[in-house]
Amino acid sequence: MFHTLVRRAAIAAGSVLCCLGMASAASATVTLPPVNGQFDYQIGGAYTPLASVAIVDRDRLVAPASGKYNICYINAFQAQPDDAAWWKANHDNLLLKTAAGKYVIDPDWNEILFDTRTAAKRTELAGIQAGWMTACGTAGYQAIEPDNLDSWSRSKGLITTANNIAFATLLAQSAHASNLAIAQKNTSEIANQGKNTIGFDFVVAEECQRYTGDYGRECDDFIHYYGNQVYEIEYTDNGGVANFNTACTARGASISVIYRDRDVVPFGAAGYTYQYC
Repeated sequence: MFHTLVRRAAIAAGSVLCCLGMASAASATVTLPPVNGQFDYQIGGAYTPLASVAIVDRDRLVAPASGKYNICYINAFQAQPDDAAWWKANHDNLLLKTAAGKYVIDPDWNEILFDTRTAAKRTELAGIQAGWMTACGTAGYQAIEPDNLDSWSRSKGLITTANNIAFATLLAQSAHASNLAIAQKNTSEIANQGKNTIGFDFVVAEECQRYTGDYGRECDDFIHYYGNQVYEIEYTDNGGVANFNTACTARGASISVIYRDRDVVPFGAAGYTYQYC
């Protein structure tokens, strides 16, 4: 089941071209998020987390939260709208285009898709993003959350699932080379490959209570492959508090489940919502 993903707030970003790490998942030395640790999803804007929060997820250009396990968000498979001019000027060959030369854009978020169709493009993209990951680690993050793994579903048939699995594998190698854990973001239909082929270490799952998977809900698919290293976010729309309450009853004793507003705005902003099991 494909569904719309939350994006981080658009932030203009430079990039650093870096050598691609080739460490395998098996040889990586990483620290995983605490199992069932209270999670706070702050990709829409940083704020001081509650004292009870153990894990904070923030945009890669924002400083990590002091005294917490920190996950660094990157938009790995699509270009942020504010970054589009930079990509066009510096790496236009890495932006997906139709045969007519038109950019392929995710209409929900106005993001141009990255072109992961060839090994050469995947290697170049992964090298750029390795620089982002290195910067995350230097800043004090312990893990990476690469978003839009399922960009193939918005690619007008140009990108295959295999293309993105191959690219994600490079990202996992690069993260592990920097001693960073890396999350599978959504896309439960490839949870098996995510864990056993790509080398993802844990899961950030949006709205997995809402959608059906092979083992029950999508959340159950993730738990089947990743055990308790699943961090679930339910939102105020698309079933709202009923889905959150059901998720808490079903899984809240074993995995982290939180309830957030769709735009994940910072504390104090209009619409801010945050609850946890």
